[in-house]
Amino acid sequence: MSQITLVRNKQLPSTQASLNFGAVVIGRNEGERLKLCIASLSAATRIVYVDSGSTDGSVDWARAHGADVVELDSAVAFTAARARNSGFRRLRDLVADLPYVQFVDGDCEVDRDWPGSAVSYLNANPSVAAVCGHLRERYPERSVYNWLCAREWEGPPGETRAFGGNVMMRAAALAAASGYRDDLIAGEEPELGVRLRAAGWHLWRLDTNMALHDAAMTSFRQWWRRMIRNGYAFALGAFLHGAPPERHWVWETRRAWLWGVWLPLGCLAVGLAFGPWSWLAWLVYPLQLLRQTARNSGSLRERATLALFQLLGRFPEALGAIKFTCDRLLGSRAHIVVHK
Repeated sequence: MSQITLVRNKQLPSTQASLNFGAVVIGRNEGERLKLCIASLSAATRIVYVDSGSTDGSVDWARAHGADVVELDSAVAFTAARARNSGFRRLRDLVADLPYVQFVDGDCEVDRDWPGSAVSYLNANPSVAAVCGHLRERYPERSVYNWLCAREWEGPPGETRAFGGNVMMRAAALAAASGYRDDLIAGEEPELGVRLRAAGWHLWRLDTNMALHDAAMTSFRQWWRRMIRNGYAFALGAFLHGAPPERHWVWETRRAWLWGVWLPLGCLAVGLAFGPWSWLAWLVYPLQLLRQTARNSGSLRERATLALFQLLGRFPEALGAIKFTCDRLLGSRAHIVVHK
């Protein structure tokens, strides 16, 4: 039995105990991370845990510790979007008038002060549909891939164009937007952000800690598959919302095709057609590495490491974009890309 004990609202400070929000946690085989996650949401009025086929006892543990559990039918493809929508529907069935819902990925632990900050901001700003904060990586020192995630989570406070899987949302705004798109295997949060902004809502990032994230990414293969998923999301987002004025992920998709497909093919063609000296065309890659190193922030080692993976990442991103293109042209059903 886990040593984690949920703290009930009556034991919380008054500023936390008076909060009126529900929480939806999604996960699959998150183990101890799920226990930390659910324990960190003790200020929530109700917690709904949505499970996507776990085999590690997550369902029983969550149910035994006060969460209402939704087990997704494995006959329908699992997606994070489908899980969040299922959890939101269940939460509204349980408490129909909850004004706010905190979505949390099961590998995250919510900061104790975050719910109060998020609810207060939403109460004071009725035109804001969603707020997020700083997402910190729990163990950035354990692998370069965790460290890359930590860099990815960084973002300036203020109005933002998108949010991630951890976000406090206004329930009425989410319902009016018909929730997330169940069929999206990646990029479902930014896609929802596009529709919310089109409806006149604002999205905001607060300058406060929101949650700790445990990427648990320790191998190159995990990172590579995650980047394939990113490339798929870019291409899908551009297909859905690439028209002006949004131009959603158009540049990111073009960038993947440019560095991951067209430039390699072009360099190869030039080398084959014009002789040995023309192979110098491949210098475009080290030059881009130097350019990106100069543009990044941090120490020289950090800037160079980040630049290397930024450049290398264009190749799996291109594979993801190619996969999306093939799926669309062939009418194939997309399958979620699991990286851990």
